[in-house]
Amino acid sequence: MLFSAFYPNDYLDSVYHVEFVRLAAAGYKGVIFDIDNTLVPHGAPADDRIIALFGHIHSLGLRTCLISNNQEPRVAPFAEAVDSDYLCNVHKPSLRGYVEACRVMHIDRSEAVFVGDQLFTDIWGANRAGIKSILLKPIHPKEEIQIVLKRRLEWPVLWCYQHFGRKRVQPLYPD
Repeated sequence: MLFSAFYPNDYLDSVYHVEFVRLAAAGYKGVIFDIDNTLVPHGAPADDRIIALFGHIHSLGLRTCLISNNQEPRVAPFAEAVDSDYLCNVHKPSLRGYVEACRVMHIDRSEAVFVGDQLFTDIWGANRAGIKSILLKPIHPKEEIQIVLKRRLEWPVLWCYQHFGRKRVQPLYPD
């Protein structure tokens, strides 16, 4: 399929629609997250709702690691607020950040799931690393110009995924 390298294993409205209980039950041991426009609006700190969600994720026995192309001053305070491991300046879609996140969480790539909002950085990188991926709709439409341009390029890929590709990707949860 033309765009299959960019297809996520699931496509959801928000992080609050991810079934973390089912991920844990299916044998996944860790979740890797993008931050901006995935967990909170771009540049926003961790809020009470996302802190509670990470508490729930950790209570299920799942480990977490944040990976971001941002720098330490942005990523470290967020990671501390949600009690998560983190890696910054990872140059997604480079494989390095995804592989290192699994190493930090002491899990195999087959035991990890990645959650992010961009096809050409987040999802493509996870797929190339052999990590299952969940694409989320971006939280806030106001973004930097380079991201706005990438979003326009994502439209045909998402259209193909929704009409043809969703049936061709391996599901996250066993039936």
